[in-house]
Amino acid sequence: MTGWPVVLRHGELALRPLSVSDARAWAAVRERNVDWLRPWDATVPPGGEPRPVSFRALAKRLNAHARAGTTFPWVIEVDGAFAGQLTVSNIVRGSAQLASIGYWIDQRCAGRGLVPRAVAMAVDHCFFTAGLHRIEIAIRPENTNSLRVVEKLGIREVGYAPRFLHINGAWRDHRLYAITVEECPGGLLRRLEGAAPL
Repeated sequence: MTGWPVVLRHGELALRPLSVSDARAWAAVRERNVDWLRPWDATVPPGGEPRPVSFRALAKRLNAHARAGTTFPWVIEVDGAFAGQLTVSNIVRGSAQLASIGYWIDQRCAGRGLVPRAVAMAVDHCFFTAGLHRIEIAIRPENTNSLRVVEKLGIREVGYAPRFLHINGAWRDHRLYAITVEECPGGLLRRLEGAAPL
């Protein structure tokens, strides 16, 4: 598949493919951040397909999707340490050439501008290496941290989706954001760093 696997680096920040060997680090960060992540974590609705019961199963599933060309499952690393995940999913080729981005980060790393940079790196890779045209991000209206990410990146709001995703045990509304390659010809990371106007 075009653009995968790949490691992206910018300063102390790296995006690298998720591996089954990340199990211990993933578990430690998730355990430490249970309360921080619970309001935003996707859950399985009644009657839905069960989620993998172990990290190993999760990593295998995501990597199978990556081999099929429908997902880019990255680890967010800060100074070489596991700090979260960023996943480009629902990659659609053909006439659409679009995908969605989701992410989470260790609370210890929040507020340092790492997530906007990680999203910008991923979007640039999707546009300029993987050949996608449109990237979408769905955010709960209450998630002020994620709303700040799209604000910093200048990604425009395109809609509102009532009861869009099953999150923390219930169907939750989401605000929808999207960006196309035409909107950031010099790259989103460059724009974030002030080399091009928002």
